[in-house]
Amino acid sequence: MIPPMKLAVVCYPGLGGSGVVASELVNALAARGHHLHVLSTEVPERLHASAGDIFFERVEVPTSPVFEHGPYDIAVASHLVDLVRRTPIDLIHVHYAVPHAASALLAAHVLGPAAPAIVTTLHGTDVTRPHPSLQSITAFALAACDGLTTPSSYLRGAAAAQFGIPAHRIEVIPNFVDLARFAPPAVRDRRAGLTQLFAAGTDDGPILFHVSNFRPIKRAHDLVDMLAVVRQSVPARVVLVGDGPERAAVEARAQAMGLADAMCFLGRRDDFAALLAHADGFVLPSESEGFGVAALEAMASGVPVFGYGVGGLPEVVTPGTGVLVPCCDVEALAAAVVAGVRHHEVRDEAGLAARARAEAQFGGEAAVDRYEAHFRSVLARRAKAA
Repeated sequence: MIPPMKLAVVCYPGLGGSGVVASELVNALAARGHHLHVLSTEVPERLHASAGDIFFERVEVPTSPVFEHGPYDIAVASHLVDLVRRTPIDLIHVHYAVPHAASALLAAHVLGPAAPAIVTTLHGTDVTRPHPSLQSITAFALAACDGLTTPSSYLRGAAAAQFGIPAHRIEVIPNFVDLARFAPPAVRDRRAGLTQLFAAGTDDGPILFHVSNFRPIKRAHDLVDMLAVVRQSVPARVVLVGDGPERAAVEARAQAMGLADAMCFLGRRDDFAALLAHADGFVLPSESEGFGVAALEAMASGVPVFGYGVGGLPEVVTPGTGVLVPCCDVEALAAAVVAGVRHHEVRDEAGLAARARAEAQFGGEAAVDRYEAHFRSVLARRAKAA
């Protein structure tokens, strides 16, 4: 019998794709009998922290008048050192390279021969939008990792070019979705929790959905402009889940354009799956996506996706499961939405195709198998080299 692995996982706690994937992977690995310690500043929203083989390790970032910004990277490295010194760890898996790859490498240098193997999963903007001041250290840390993964072929190519890493060193392991949690309802009915989110008397038209962390790269303001165009043809409304730096500006834009009653901002909440399943369409106007976890969750829910054809998103959303248009073309995005949700039979056909693709290509078992195999391959290479 192959013994279970002892893993330390480092991730951000928010609703962004890297935190979601990290949490879902930890849950799945724990269900297979592996022992996992999760390091983050808060309990990640999707993490089953009460599970028997999942131990949450809160990273405390010190504050001081001396620090303009808390030394998060050093705090992560120190916590990893302390963890490995008190309990055996076979492998450290970090999600999002900045600054986690460098933190893990620093911890490894402190630990010396006792250091675990390091695997970094690159998720998106850590590759496509790295700050120049972080380039050298991040590239050095990634080159020193024992294993590297990305969720899309697009991101593998971008990482190889950005950091000078041979592409063959990077394994593509697509993100996955909980097909039980994100699933079509027995009967689709937008009145099942969606209509009541809007003021009484508003139009009973299609309801669109959006989930993001409201960073500038998500271009959430395009949703307002798109909705204004869409409503010239159909009385659509939009439910927005998430929070972040652009949310207030997007709400102000909706107010200024007279669309406040047609846009419902729910803020951060992890129980949106039941609402999403009754939506008519999911809109993702990002200017860059390493993969598109939010789009995949919509597809698994039987909801067609409309967005910009950028990054790794075309590897997820294929013709028939939604429509992708050129980046930043709001008029084209609006036209795609109108064509996709105006008629129920068109929307339902795309929803069925979206769910079928999610089931066929992005179920959790295959992805977890590949992560397990990757981790064991890394550990085997290290044991052979020792």
